[in-house]
Amino acid sequence: MRKVTGAASAIALMGVLVVAASGCGQSPPPPGAVGTSPGTAAPPAPLSGAAPAPGLQEDHAHKPGMNGGIIVPIGRDSYHAEAVFDSQGDLSIYMLGQDESRVQEVEQQKLTAYVKAVGGPDAQSFSVEPAPQDGDSGGKTSRFRGSLPVALRGQAVEVTIPNIRINGERFRVGFPSVLPGSHEGEGMPAVMADDEARALYLTPGGIYTEADIAANGNQTGNQKFRGFVPKHDLKPKVGDKICPITLTKANPQCSWIVGGKTYEFCCPPCVEEFVKLAKEQPEEVKEPADYVKR
Repeated sequence: MRKVTGAASAIALMGVLVVAASGCGQSPPPPGAVGTSPGTAAPPAPLSGAAPAPGLQEDHAHKPGMNGGIIVPIGRDSYHAEAVFDSQGDLSIYMLGQDESRVQEVEQQKLTAYVKAVGGPDAQSFSVEPAPQDGDSGGKTSRFRGSLPVALRGQAVEVTIPNIRINGERFRVGFPSVLPGSHEGEGMPAVMADDEARALYLTPGGIYTEADIAANGNQTGNQKFRGFVPKHDLKPKVGDKICPITLTKANPQCSWIVGGKTYEFCCPPCVEEFVKLAKEQPEEVKEPADYVKR
């Protein structure tokens, strides 16, 4: 089975925050100041005098959070946050205290974020709204949520939030959806649009049958795996099941029935790629037992 080297994945579901503190007396550049069209703006430039939070690469860059994201410091390790991208292009930001195990409530506030494709020239603005969790105090929130612009879903992106208030202080937050040098963005295809997903998953072809469609619940991967957070393991052990597409460790929670047999994958976009393969090049599909680390 060949390893697919497709477009950068949206799932992500492992974002990394790179955060710098701003003084509470500074104001962020006005939105759209460098934009080329309405609703399009370059992310504000780094604030003068702001420095990357200490220990980011060594201590926090690869530490998983409770929600499958990556935890990094805000300011000079005064607070923390966890950024989680799901397979539909939705972003959740969980606020944490100096002790990463503690939930941090902050003022409810509507945030303006700027997003651009990695390496792209222009950014678009989108809103990140308070989404309080159970137990949050009145007027406070420990979570924010937003949706990436449709045109940028399925791409590796960079997000900048120039102004977030925490206990009366303002901070600037920036993070990519894909950890540089990681599995994401190198070998996984992008999640497809809903209409394409329906055409792929809900029509038979090759060794992908009507019985398979029924066995999978007459639903698309987008529907089944909404909110799924991949946890990629690039070094499967001997005997571990591996994803047929990327050959990384498979996740039993990310499975699909093809040809009456259950296959396990690392993430939803790989399910899409495999179903496409089963329909267009069925001779390349092996038995589930063949997708095991030897």
